[in-house]
Amino acid sequence: MSADLPRGIEVSPAPEDLARSVAERLVRTLVRIQAEGGIPSVVLTGGTIAEAVHRAVLDVPDQAEVDWARVEVWFGDERFVPAGDPQRNALQARDALLSALPVEAARVHEMPASDGPYGDDVDAAASAYAEELRRALGPSPRFDVLMLGVGPDGHCASLFPHHEGVQAPGLVVAVRDSPKPPPTRISLTMELLGQADEVWFVAAGGGKAQAVHDALTSDDVDAVPASGPKGRQRTLWFLDAEAASRL
Repeated sequence: MSADLPRGIEVSPAPEDLARSVAERLVRTLVRIQAEGGIPSVVLTGGTIAEAVHRAVLDVPDQAEVDWARVEVWFGDERFVPAGDPQRNALQARDALLSALPVEAARVHEMPASDGPYGDDVDAAASAYAEELRRALGPSPRFDVLMLGVGPDGHCASLFPHHEGVQAPGLVVAVRDSPKPPPTRISLTMELLGQADEVWFVAAGGGKAQAVHDALTSDDVDAVPASGPKGRQRTLWFLDAEAASRL
């Protein structure tokens, strides 16, 4: 790992340090936005390190300064499975974070489940989430903070290398035949992933090292989807030492 990393890359020694750092940054950001009179709009992601970040938020002393009833929570992607399936990012976020905070239920925007009002029609479910985004955030939705993981293959959200979902238009795309199970998913489009003031990538472990390197050095979004999303104000990469080992 180079001693002179580019701006926008923060490396922590271990996953637990990484989770704490991201949690503290998130709390500071929410407090600042609310102090400026805004209602923060945050996109959560899923996965092991995301769950650690969610749990770490509860241990940040200043999190009590956040008016959690005035935070809009969205999800970058979701597995199209029943609502009670532990694979769902929304269930993970509720269990690790949201159930312990005084959030307003109407401000937590979960993507539809396969046993929800649209049944197994994933296209209708994706369209409904797009409409919910427009209702809440206007015709051109924008987020304050959008958090993403990165897969070992370079995917982000549920946009996989050389998959048609990477080039999908609009706000939300139904993903079929995902190379990673489950095969059916819902994802924000690449275009919408770039409509956040700040995009935060969070990655831990040596298994992500090559993907992190590729995402930071490639301009081939089709081959390395994680190279695509950029924040309108800043793009930040939060890594542990192993994930940063090829930089």
